[in-house]
Amino acid sequence: MAGEPDPPRSGLRPPPPQDGAAGGPAEPDPRRPLGGDGAPLLAVAGLNQYYGGSHILRGLAFEARVGEITVVLGRNGVGKTTLLKSLMGVVPVKGGSVLLADHDITKATSYDRVRAGIGYVPQGREIFGRLTVDENLRMGLASRPASTPVPPILFELFPVLKQMIGRRGGDLSGGQQQQLAIARALAAGPRLLMLDEPTEGIQPSIIKDIGRVLQRVARQGMNGEPMAIVLVEQYFDFAAELADQYLVMERGEIVMRGRGADMATDGVRQRMSI
Repeated sequence: MAGEPDPPRSGLRPPPPQDGAAGGPAEPDPRRPLGGDGAPLLAVAGLNQYYGGSHILRGLAFEARVGEITVVLGRNGVGKTTLLKSLMGVVPVKGGSVLLADHDITKATSYDRVRAGIGYVPQGREIFGRLTVDENLRMGLASRPASTPVPPILFELFPVLKQMIGRRGGDLSGGQQQQLAIARALAAGPRLLMLDEPTEGIQPSIIKDIGRVLQRVARQGMNGEPMAIVLVEQYFDFAAELADQYLVMERGEIVMRGRGADMATDGVRQRMSI
């Protein structure tokens, strides 16, 4: 049920709740992925990941829907970055499945996932400091034919990049580099955009600009078609403003989930501070 902790997992799935004695309807299974009216683009089931002998991700299951922003919250070290790396194919999945538009990409390489329509903005931005802004953006088009132009809408979304088009990436401010990293991920027109803590070390005015861009591309995409967004974030206010769906992780598990509009009443901020 939205906003309540996920129940402990076991090898057997418990029976569905029964109608109450008063004849009321049975409550929904709280582990059932929540979504809005958009179609589920990303479906994750039973995702497990290990580093050495450490069990990092423990049976994660959720969906990300077209036209929505799914926010993943949690403190440092709970597995959020590992989740995105697993979804992107940066680290191989040890168990479970990842479906993109009903196609199984669990074993696909990172570059095949890009071709399939996934854009990824890693933590720390990881732009190419010695390349110009224009060259960085063209790196985002590596999966497209060589003649593919940089989409003009990127400069509409991030006007500063047009002003800095010939400047080296390493000479940009941290906020400008983050905008460049997001634009690079959007250049190929992904169906799913994943971002790992894009507000880290960024000044408030640029955080607001990034928020507006994410809301716009979730609803309109790059060409009028909405996309799904998975946003890993620790900044609660930013997450609450953007979230259509939220997931809270602790120790490699999803312990809370619900609709973004319910984050305050569900006590997510308090849960994050425990």
